[in-house]
Amino acid sequence: MNETEGLRLRRVQRPQVITDELPEHRNKGSGTYSGKVFQVTLLSLGGFLLLPLLVIILIIESPIHPEVFSLKEPPLMKGCWEPNLKLREAERLFEDQITGPESIVNIGDVFYAGTADGKIVKLIGRRIHTVTRLGKLPCGSREEESSCGRPLGIRVGPNGTLFVADAYLGLFQVNPTTGEATQLVSGGQVVAGRKLSFINDVAVTQDGKKIYFTDSSSRWQRRDYMHLIMEATADGRVLEYDTESRELTVLMENLRFPNGIQLLPDEESVLVAETTMARIRRVHVAGLNKGGMDTFIDNLPGFPDNIRPSSTGGYWVAMSSVRPNPGFSMLDFLSQRPWIKKFIFKENIEPNRRS
Repeated sequence: MNETEGLRLRRVQRPQVITDELPEHRNKGSGTYSGKVFQVTLLSLGGFLLLPLLVIILIIESPIHPEVFSLKEPPLMKGCWEPNLKLREAERLFEDQITGPESIVNIGDVFYAGTADGKIVKLIGRRIHTVTRLGKLPCGSREEESSCGRPLGIRVGPNGTLFVADAYLGLFQVNPTTGEATQLVSGGQVVAGRKLSFINDVAVTQDGKKIYFTDSSSRWQRRDYMHLIMEATADGRVLEYDTESRELTVLMENLRFPNGIQLLPDEESVLVAETTMARIRRVHVAGLNKGGMDTFIDNLPGFPDNIRPSSTGGYWVAMSSVRPNPGFSMLDFLSQRPWIKKFIFKENIEPNRRS
């Protein structure tokens, strides 16, 4: 073998670093052990935090049983729906002096309203007088609301008589001068197999012979109105009370949160705000179409509450909340996601919270 061939076969000696570590330890990072401890700790903490949520989801019963329903995309806030600041120019009357006036009527220059503390009040100039109290004291808490009463819809009938719809106590006729109150319909009674659990608004014919009112739910009371909105079940009704025969009749049922009600001029139909569906329905209460229903206006830019006639022949519709477009409407989003609603309302509820 010559010198050239010997050089070709000779191996190149590379420098080696000699340490005390075993061969397998040299290929692993020095932070492996602490990294594993961190991962285990993080997973344990996550499991600890998620466990109560899993218990809530799987064990605790939700008080609501929401249904899936569909709302159209809200109309663009343009044209007649364009927002404005006109209401900011309104004069505030009796600010911080009365609590929660839901509905208001006038006889001449005197105004009447029902308040959250169970009273019917008379507003004369700058003075406030209590006409009557439909329920009994004490008032002010959630638990006391059903006995205190919550007057909602109020109308003026023939001869200046007031007709008042109390969410819990029923339908009343009130003398605005003496304060004498006569119960026409008892709240909580069973009509056609369902309770009157949430009496809301009222409308009266000009002769006072027929009274129409909404019962927003046979399941939930007014104090649980958010449960009703989230559940969105069609258990609301429109009823008729005949003041002469004292007969109580169900005119329309299977409505989702029927709220405000308004007689049309011909007194053959009433407009009903179906709050959950963001629309107004027309229910035929007399004439050839009695018992029928159609849609008066659909896909409103908000969720309608009370309806009252305007001086120009149209109607004022109060919106409880807006469905902004462009923007985000939580109730529209949740309408297709009942599981989220059930999770939000999972809690233990006392028996007296259900009607």
